[in-house]
Amino acid sequence: MSAIELNIQDPASVNSVAQQLMKEYPDLNVLFNNAGIYTPEDPTGLVDEDILVQTVTTNLLGPIRMAAALQEHLKSKNEAYIINTTSILGFVPVAQGAVYSATKAALHSYTLTQRYILNDTSVKVLEIAPPLVQTQMINYDPNAMPLTAFIEETMKVLGTDTNEVLVESAKMYRNNPGPNESVLVNQVNDMLSGQ
Repeated sequence: MSAIELNIQDPASVNSVAQQLMKEYPDLNVLFNNAGIYTPEDPTGLVDEDILVQTVTTNLLGPIRMAAALQEHLKSKNEAYIINTTSILGFVPVAQGAVYSATKAALHSYTLTQRYILNDTSVKVLEIAPPLVQTQMINYDPNAMPLTAFIEETMKVLGTDTNEVLVESAKMYRNNPGPNESVLVNQVNDMLSGQ
């Protein structure tokens, strides 16, 4: 395993790293867009401009730029994958993470169109939409799904022919959008705010 430093917020860094990857690893056939940042927000206050820009740039623009930089290379392979990590918060947004939730909803939308655009190519576009998972991002919330269980269940689903990789506990959130979607959104936000 090797690592290359990448500033996902910098388009020049994205393009430079993409060129380096294609040169050093000509057989590269998987792009896994997994970078993401989450900063809790005060839903009653003003949006912090720096946090807004960093979150949108990292969570949405970064994956779009990486896919664009590697797309032609991936299309040249017999079998290739673009995997985008979204979140159940893209389907059931939370007030304390409104910007994060919005970026994940937008990345879900982009993934759908990307899958359509690449449908007749060798590139398969997958989406992993995790529930709340015990990671550093949320300081190991005890109510979250244990990381080991999430990885194990995700790997099983990745072994199938699905386009959306969902662990069982994420499915109710993924299936929520529709005319009455605000009911679950309100319930989740009320629970998180202690109402």
